Amino acid sequence: MGKRDDLIAQYADDLKNKCGMDADMDLLTKVTIGCGPSIYDADASTVASSQASELETVKNNFLIKKLGLSDGPELMDAINSVVETYGKSERNKYRAVVYYMLTKHFGKESVYG
Repeated sequence: MGKRDDLIAQYADDLKNKCGMDADMDLLTKVTIGCGPSIYDADASTVASSQASELETVKNNFLIKKLGLSDGPELMDAINSVVETYGKSERNKYRAVVYYMLTKHFGKESVYG
């Protein structure tokens, strides 16, 4: 197994044990690949959920640009809901896991079809 496979296994473990959901491994793999090289960078691989600017980046670059959603308060509500599910006290919120949960939340799996 390569490094990416190890990370995907870790993300699936986070989804199961920290978020209480079973991962759709095919979708999780596609979301992880979609994150590009950022998954290998310690800083970029996680979402700093306590920083408003970071949440804006998730909203603009992922929800609006990648998933094609229209801007509105429901986007930030969804991000906050995902952060809550992951656990506010959880220090490492992996970007791929957050993006996966947002993709599921909005039913936008087809983007990764």
